[in-house]
Amino acid sequence: MSIHDPDDRRVADALERAGFGGALAQTTAARLTALGEELRHQRGAVASDAWFVPGRIEVLGKHTDYAGGRSLVCAVERGIAAVSAARDDGRLTVTDTRRQASVVLDQASPASTTWTTYPATVFTRLRRNFPDRIRGADVVFESDLPSASGMSSSSAVMIVVLLALAHASRLDASPEWAANIENDEDLAAYAATIENGSAFRNLASESGVGTRGGSEDHTAILCSRPGRLAQYSYRPTRHERSIALPPELVLAIGVSGVRAQKTGNAREGYNRAAHGIERILELWRRTSGRRDETLADAISSAPGAAARIRALVAHDEPRLVDRFDHFVEESMVLVPLAGDQLEQGALDAFGPSVDRSQDLAERLLGNQVPETISLARLARERGAIAASAFGAGFGGSAWALVERGDADDFLARWQKAYARAHPGPASRSIFFFTRPGPAALRISA
Repeated sequence: MSIHDPDDRRVADALERAGFGGALAQTTAARLTALGEELRHQRGAVASDAWFVPGRIEVLGKHTDYAGGRSLVCAVERGIAAVSAARDDGRLTVTDTRRQASVVLDQASPASTTWTTYPATVFTRLRRNFPDRIRGADVVFESDLPSASGMSSSSAVMIVVLLALAHASRLDASPEWAANIENDEDLAAYAATIENGSAFRNLASESGVGTRGGSEDHTAILCSRPGRLAQYSYRPTRHERSIALPPELVLAIGVSGVRAQKTGNAREGYNRAAHGIERILELWRRTSGRRDETLADAISSAPGAAARIRALVAHDEPRLVDRFDHFVEESMVLVPLAGDQLEQGALDAFGPSVDRSQDLAERLLGNQVPETISLARLARERGAIAASAFGAGFGGSAWALVERGDADDFLARWQKAYARAHPGPASRSIFFFTRPGPAALRISA
């Protein structure tokens, strides 16, 4: 299969078989062709593999994954297109064509606070976990995911580099890989530990990027199915069910224009919710004598455990009661309830359940900003079946579920209303449609 000849339909055909619509398959194939030419021009290398790694939408499950909770997720039809070629010198080169920026990494690679943090973190971790096996690779990519929008553009970059390096180095043939990574869910969980800096099974920890998130983003990116939402629980990652989204419905996305940064000064705000969960679990362990791995495990450990934990929190750390209440209702009530409503076609009930999740995020979780609050509210006021902000919070985007037949008019009304309410951020906003898209895939050249 060629990724160098723009008239070769085999790349587009492979994308269509993976779940891309015809027009989307054609445009993605053209992107990959252009990237193959860029790799040849920059490095004198012929691409051996092409990749598409999507962004994701968190339908429900705000800040639940690292506590062992549930979420309802899907991939989007936008993402990172990339090509790669193996190297034999153990060096990694990564080029972002949108930024027109490159980085060359070797065993003496310095730390960084730019976008290069993400490929460097992956490279360092793989060298630690699979010593003497990393061949290196040239990677050229471009992304149509809005940056810092809550669609996990940074996690997608890390996954592109992870996949390219793992394939170039044939890591799946190594005993260490076989002993620790058996399926896509394991790979997603491992990718999450690369990002957050923790160990995965027998694969030792290494410095991450500084955020303390879980594996929801990585699971949606690596395990999604086209046309379906997936309900997962985490730590360990468990697929609970897939729910078909009726073909007459689409997801409208409104990117607020307020950047949801996960590095630099915003890191403290992003991590605050995770620290709260850790403190609650610490209180429970100290008082109960148990060693539950996650808050979800603690709550499920015995009848009445949730009430006992809440009483402990109210007595010792009253500021964390809201955080506890949010997790319990979001993960244990709203995610399964909303999933049931979607499966049963009860869209009139699904909307209010999503409204409740948005309200909890605003009042209890405290990760919303005025712009994301407005996006969700304005979408509902203009006829969306359901709408919610999503992602880590502190900026980002909102999704709205709408009828396909009204989608264009809805998007225009929504965008216009947002521009009136927040003219500054609206000048940086982006609005588009998506269906649940396919997971990350490799196309052999």
